[in-house]
Amino acid sequence: MRRQTPAPPSRDVLEVDWPLFGELCRALAFKIAGSFDPELVLGIAKAGVIPGAVVASILQRDFASMAVTRLREGVRPTLVTAPPPSVRGRRVLIVDETCDTGETLKLALAAVRRIGPADVRTAVSIKTGPYQPDFYAMETESFIILPWDREVLIGGEFVMRPEYAAKLKELRSKAPSGSPYPR
Repeated sequence: MRRQTPAPPSRDVLEVDWPLFGELCRALAFKIAGSFDPELVLGIAKAGVIPGAVVASILQRDFASMAVTRLREGVRPTLVTAPPPSVRGRRVLIVDETCDTGETLKLALAAVRRIGPADVRTAVSIKTGPYQPDFYAMETESFIILPWDREVLIGGEFVMRPEYAAKLKELRSKAPSGSPYPR
């Protein structure tokens, strides 16, 4: 008799709403305040600017941003806008929304370190993979849908972000029967 190997579990989806996002920012700020006192919070644009600005506001610290982007999935991130010169000699906290491989945070860290901060740490709202930022509010292997980019404007109408719709379709096709994402 041939033995069947069970299918790997499908990755679930975590849709973060605004109230949960606020609580994640509060939890992140609380963790940071317990062991690091940044003088400047540096959000990675685009999505890391949102939790970065909230955390900076909660901690009552200066806020700035830098831009890192990926041209497409699977391509290494690229520095678009360098960190501001005001990081020199200051304690800096780099914030992004999520972290999986850490490629974006590593690139941002290297750029900040070239300017010469007194100290630099990293933080994310949600840790989703193997890279270990200094601080994170939540850890999950779920596919994350964030409240500020769940829907986008296309042709004058709000629609689910195409990348999210494609990922949800992929997850549904792999979902076992009885899952919350039926085919």
